[in-house]
Amino acid sequence: MTRIFNDPADFADEALAGFCDAHSDLVRQVEGGAVRRNRPATPKVAVITGGGSGHYPAFAGIIGPGFADGAVVGNIFTSPSTQQAYSVAKAANSGAGVVFTYGNYAGDVLNFGMASERLNAEGIRAENVLVTDDIASAPLAEIEKRRGIAGDFVVFKVMGAAAEAGLDLDSVVRLGRKANDSTRTIGTAFSGCTFPGADTPLFSLPEGHMGLGLGIHGEPGLFDTELPTAVELGRELVRRVLEEAPAGASGRAAVILNGLGSTKNEELFVLWRTVAPLLREAGYTLVMPEVGELVTSLDMAGVSLTVTWLDDELEEYWTAPALTPAYRRGSVGLDVATADTAVDDAVAEAAADYSSTEESRAYAGRCLAALEETASLLRDSETKLGEMDAIAGDGDHGRGMVRGSSAALEAAAAAYSAGAGAGSVLIAGGDAWAGKAGGTSGVLWGAGLRAFGERLGDAEIPTSADLAEAVRAFAERITGLGKADIGDKTMVDSLLPFTSSFSEGVASGSSVEEAWASAAAASTEAAAATADLRPLKGRARPLAERSVGTPDPGATSLAMVFTAVGPHFTAVPAPAAATH
Repeated sequence: MTRIFNDPADFADEALAGFCDAHSDLVRQVEGGAVRRNRPATPKVAVITGGGSGHYPAFAGIIGPGFADGAVVGNIFTSPSTQQAYSVAKAANSGAGVVFTYGNYAGDVLNFGMASERLNAEGIRAENVLVTDDIASAPLAEIEKRRGIAGDFVVFKVMGAAAEAGLDLDSVVRLGRKANDSTRTIGTAFSGCTFPGADTPLFSLPEGHMGLGLGIHGEPGLFDTELPTAVELGRELVRRVLEEAPAGASGRAAVILNGLGSTKNEELFVLWRTVAPLLREAGYTLVMPEVGELVTSLDMAGVSLTVTWLDDELEEYWTAPALTPAYRRGSVGLDVATADTAVDDAVAEAAADYSSTEESRAYAGRCLAALEETASLLRDSETKLGEMDAIAGDGDHGRGMVRGSSAALEAAAAAYSAGAGAGSVLIAGGDAWAGKAGGTSGVLWGAGLRAFGERLGDAEIPTSADLAEAVRAFAERITGLGKADIGDKTMVDSLLPFTSSFSEGVASGSSVEEAWASAAAASTEAAAATADLRPLKGRARPLAERSVGTPDPGATSLAMVFTAVGPHFTAVPAPAAATH
């Protein structure tokens, strides 16, 4: 259990601040994460790792010469936002381009991808390298769907050393993908991890059992089995990894026996007594193996085995020196400018100069009330949504929705006070939701809310047809980004029924209030029906069978929100509201 915290919502931010202070000789905090204290004296590729908090020393703990140039730090087990990734990249860039590298999770792919598009549009070349080492999360035929777990460490190390050696961006990316293609990991859990402030772990196991195939975000294993002896466990882990040795794999391998948070090093050494001889008997030379905590999951008790099959090129960079807060190897010669030359982050936004009509200002008050209703509803529902998400996911949906909606309300209220009309109020709220919530749902809700606001604009009170078009814009933005369809067991399963019902109701001549209420009922019914579905996208996909019987939390929260905000969006404000 995580026992040391103040406000649980601030845990990740406070941990990052404390880390940066404790290791101020090597790192400095910037918006969205941390970067090296000293910039390189000459331009080099910036290798930027990232993901949710809770995995220390991944990701910020490996910032330094020979390893990462920066880390983008999201909330616990939640992908960082597009804005966070963009800000860290701007601070870390020294003129030779940047490469984001991270585990293959939908929220990370969306947010780092969007940050890359923004950087490329500004003339800063940006690439992405995804890690897909977890053999338990998808079959070999669908290797591109696998998630990234402790194999992250090897891929990041190879890329960081290659960049330190002066290789160009294309070469660093090629080596990262080569390392990923040569890496396989299998993990197991003995007990679940517990979020700060939570009374119970994300999942539990029967006494004397373990869950095989866990992920680093607290996802439970693919199946439970009786807890074996160390020899039996070692044999099982080695067997499963070696079954997936890439074609033509060499006889030299980098090996990591990784603790997940509460498994002590002494236990890992006992397990290593079985793992190492088995690998050597299989014909492998173990090159600078690592035994210890490198990619954790808060206080989870568990272990993972990673094998990377090396060639001469990969071995050169795996064994290269590194100097970071949490990981040191060999002797690093520092080629740096003075700390004072570091470019402070960033991304200063000019104060908005809103131009809106009195009519739109009046309706903006309704929009602000809708966001107030949303934030309140989600605060009250946080535990319920988290418990639903923990069935087959990582249990963070409720917290992410609270974080996003609260940020949206704050930003929208500031925009409203500054004179924004309805569209700009919702755009400000959407951008803040995406910027603070992180994760897949955060970027989707933020993008959808922005699209809704863009359609409304700042000129007029929307008609029923305008509202229907705004709802369609919301849905199209989300489906365009998330690529989900009806039946995939996502928020789309309740969003599209709402959208079609509302459009049909408006087109048939129903009042806007009746059309919205009917659409909300259809959305709620569709959300409940997701209990019968198996997830085809997102973190719950590898644990699809566990999800059957529980409604999708994203579909549920969307239906709840759309039901609650109906009276605000469909009410026509009195003209006097424009004077407030």
